[in-house]
Amino acid sequence: MSGHSKWASIKHKKGKLDAQRGRTFTKLIREITVAARAGGGDPEKNPRLRTAIAAGKAANMPADNIKKAVQKGTGELPGVTYDELTYEAYGPGGVAMLIQVMTDNKNRSVAEIRHLLAKHNGNMGEAGSVGWMFEKQGFIQIDSEGIDEDSLMELALEAGATDVKREESTYDVYTEAANLDTVREAVAQKGIEISSAELAMIPQNTINLDEKQAGQMLKLMEALEDHDDVQKVYANFDIDDALIEKLSAE
Repeated sequence: MSGHSKWASIKHKKGKLDAQRGRTFTKLIREITVAARAGGGDPEKNPRLRTAIAAGKAANMPADNIKKAVQKGTGELPGVTYDELTYEAYGPGGVAMLIQVMTDNKNRSVAEIRHLLAKHNGNMGEAGSVGWMFEKQGFIQIDSEGIDEDSLMELALEAGATDVKREESTYDVYTEAANLDTVREAVAQKGIEISSAELAMIPQNTINLDEKQAGQMLKLMEALEDHDDVQKVYANFDIDDALIEKLSAE
């Protein structure tokens, strides 16, 4: 398990805490608003908006919040205009990172993110320095409790998934970017609860980290995702499962 799926599993365990922080809704609202502004307010005609709304519902966001976020995007309600940016960076041990940002102040965001990277033994990279190491794929995470692996795998693969991986407490389903909606809907129609579904930048190779580097990496990931302007962070680190358990307990 590497990078995106490993961090997703850690977040899955502490999801309730994240919700209490209030940042989850803020990030989802921004994504819904920007998606509606970019492609219109009809989720049937706007795949990005459809995915964003599904993520909002999965996080138990009130329907009224979703509606208002869409209306801000379409201009029916006043709202802030956000710029979308992707910073390429290096983390501890030379880990490649993509940091996706939505901000109303680009100068503030880049300065603060540069500071967080430096604080946790990382640094900003040049444009194009690490982006080639990642591929856009659909990523669906499902709580494994009560779900038969063989049945899920058969269902997902028949719907167009490229892979299904069993992790400690989740199943991670991968799809081609264009097939995310189809696979998600096929899984949902069987009454299987989906923890998250997104278009993600999946690393094509990984870097294994020792204990010191791993501790720094996880603190950096958490610090970045706690930043209000950061929507998503993708990285190509790999950490042994036993070490993950040790660090997660600290």
